[in-house]
Amino acid sequence: MRDFRLQYLQYKRRIDRRFQSIVDEGDGRPRSLMVPLKYVLSSGGKRIRPVLLLLAYEAVSGKRGGAGKLDGALNAALAIEALHNFTLVHDDIMDDAPSRRGRETVHSKWDKNTAILVGDELVALAYRALLKTKSPRIREILQIFTDGLLKVCEGQGFDKEFEHRRDVTLDEYLRMIELKTGRMVSVTLEIGALLGGGKRFEVSALRRFGYHIGRAFQIQDDLLDVTGDKRFGKKIGGDIVEGKKTFLLLQAMRKAEQKDRTILEQVMSGGRVASKDVRTVKKIYEKYGAVKSARVEVRKHVTEAQRVLENLRQSRARDMLHWLAGMLQDRRS
Repeated sequence: MRDFRLQYLQYKRRIDRRFQSIVDEGDGRPRSLMVPLKYVLSSGGKRIRPVLLLLAYEAVSGKRGGAGKLDGALNAALAIEALHNFTLVHDDIMDDAPSRRGRETVHSKWDKNTAILVGDELVALAYRALLKTKSPRIREILQIFTDGLLKVCEGQGFDKEFEHRRDVTLDEYLRMIELKTGRMVSVTLEIGALLGGGKRFEVSALRRFGYHIGRAFQIQDDLLDVTGDKRFGKKIGGDIVEGKKTFLLLQAMRKAEQKDRTILEQVMSGGRVASKDVRTVKKIYEKYGAVKSARVEVRKHVTEAQRVLENLRQSRARDMLHWLAGMLQDRRS
């Protein structure tokens, strides 16, 4: 059996090395921007998106990931990761989050103006990396990349709107996560397929694969808020305390009876829920089958993602994509 975990770490290390060097060195650069920017570039992370792009490229091109073999897609992978980090920096500002990945957020360590500028620089670096990509389909790729950025911003807009609404529906929530989380995952795989010279049906299959794993990833994230293990760095019950609209909350709201519904409405209102009441909310989720429903939904999308891959010819990259999809539903952080 192939050791896909080891292969994933090899891809990740390659991306880590290149990602930290996407900023030009030299004099005349403002330290007030360069220092926090380097701080973000060295912050680590799973690098799932750039790895997915490289695997999509490999799956349709037939090129395997040896030295230099994936250089045609590496700049695009770095662009995707830079754009992802932009969303994290700006999300942290909007959420006033004090930490990420065990470190202070940029606006906490410096200030909000610096964080906004760092985010802007990351968008520019993303486009510069993408423009280094050599492909006869670069115009189409740029269009898809730009559309993905627009949809992410729209998704974040909906997310912020939802904070002030008590009538958010599950369908609205699913649409929001499709824009905010899922769209860039599907864009990532579509770009990798286009760079690899994929046929129309291959590009379509990988786009749909991205849609399904993007949705599975976000719902699993919601699930981990109540079922995760704090040893893996996940703050248990954080979404409940902060009054975030999640799959579990909205699913439970559809079935809850009056006494339980009153408690859930307190969460829906965005009012701070005391940490001691998190256990009560979790029990309500269990009582009305919200936790079970979330697990079923994750499994459904992972299964569909893996089924879609059958449209591609058999290869190591396809098998690794299949493995990665399965890993999403088993992750603990």
